[in-house]
Amino acid sequence: MNVTFNNKVAIVTGAASGIGLACARLLAASGGCVALVDCQPDHLAEATKNVQEKGTARGYELDVTDIRSIASTVSQIRHELGEVDALVCSAGTNIRKPAHEVTEADWDTVLSINTKGLFFCNQAVAIQCMIPRKSGAIVNIASTYGLVGGPKGTTAYCASKGGVVQLTRQEAIDWAPYNIRVNAIAPTYVLTNLTRSLLTDPEFKTWVLDNTPLHRLATVDDVATATLFLVSDAAKMITGVILPVDGGWTAR
Repeated sequence: MNVTFNNKVAIVTGAASGIGLACARLLAASGGCVALVDCQPDHLAEATKNVQEKGTARGYELDVTDIRSIASTVSQIRHELGEVDALVCSAGTNIRKPAHEVTEADWDTVLSINTKGLFFCNQAVAIQCMIPRKSGAIVNIASTYGLVGGPKGTTAYCASKGGVVQLTRQEAIDWAPYNIRVNAIAPTYVLTNLTRSLLTDPEFKTWVLDNTPLHRLATVDDVATATLFLVSDAAKMITGVILPVDGGWTAR
């Protein structure tokens, strides 16, 4: 089956780098018009140019923790690009501390981006674009650590991604009457700016590979390909699913 995104509009958050950029690039290359959303203007401008080499794209500066600005940004995207068919929420962060050292500020930083900001992006797009048209697909980028425990230092991150997993399932139920499909992808370790310091440590990388049955890291393109499938018509009967892209990590 030829999976495409022809003549459709997508919003991708966290699109200036890593998984978000890969998703934006593939959606544009597959025929879509992509709104790249990120809080880093310089990186966003560069990423937008990169995606425009593949297809149609425009950049929009937004910090997803600025809840009041989410709805107005979605409205601007609708006005400039057209009704939104798909949303990919990839913005995320982590503060690595063991549970007994996590401060309230640490907790709020991680949860406000990974869970709260994600939810209100989902909600704004659903309210403005998808519920009225009774059509749409949302993909939230979760993590294997939303499904299983992680190594020391991932307490807030695990909580935030576990929240993404349950939000995804509940939104799929709540919005099914409007023909809105909501799914999540749970990647294993992917080499991005968020994980680079870990994965350049030979001992840690060996630990990851030894715990991955396919014995390799995931790539941003592995995640992007799964995302394209889930927002495409090829997945029109799939909702409420958390799809691990993890080389077998959660099957152990």
